[in-house]
Amino acid sequence: MYMNEKIIRMVKDTDAQEILSIYAHYIKETAITFEYEVPTLAEFTKRIREISSDYPYLVCWLDGNIIGYAYAHRQMERAAYQWNAELSVYIDKSHLHHGIGKALYSALIEILQMQNMCNLYGSVTSPNKNSEKLHEAFGFSKLGIYHKTGYKCGAWHDVIWFEKNIGDCSLEPEPFISIQKISKNAITEILSRISKTSFDRNLSF
Repeated sequence: MYMNEKIIRMVKDTDAQEILSIYAHYIKETAITFEYEVPTLAEFTKRIREISSDYPYLVCWLDGNIIGYAYAHRQMERAAYQWNAELSVYIDKSHLHHGIGKALYSALIEILQMQNMCNLYGSVTSPNKNSEKLHEAFGFSKLGIYHKTGYKCGAWHDVIWFEKNIGDCSLEPEPFISIQKISKNAITEILSRISKTSFDRNLSF
């Protein structure tokens, strides 16, 4: 491992404080998340554990510090929605526009395909050109807009929903597979390959 080398890896419980520090900026200073209050470390750690028990939860690591993270989670609760996932990504404000979001999304999507996922969704508070460009770069299409659906930072905000099909929506789809049952070697290969190839050029997402 070299200085200035970005590494994508699976989340650990001990990452919670650094991840929360990244997220806190978006809570307190932006409308990108509609959450108003920064959760406690205990609550945030619980969230990470619950999500990562079944879905990929990734961090981007640089020189001993986490500079971004992304995860997938169940999009709707009913059993018939088990082939759908919603994606979220947050990048440290000092490391925007270096391709981190794109690398994290690339890894998430590959892992989700191994989990037999069919449909991916992303919600973007409008305007957020970086996030819109990220979803468009991965072939997401605009599904619709919730108009003036959230009030934060002294204004009402629209939310744009994006959608992407990544699997075989056959009449008898293979059931969703928990991340715990996916080969760790296969996941390691994906994360290592994307870490090595995604940061070789100057990207903007």
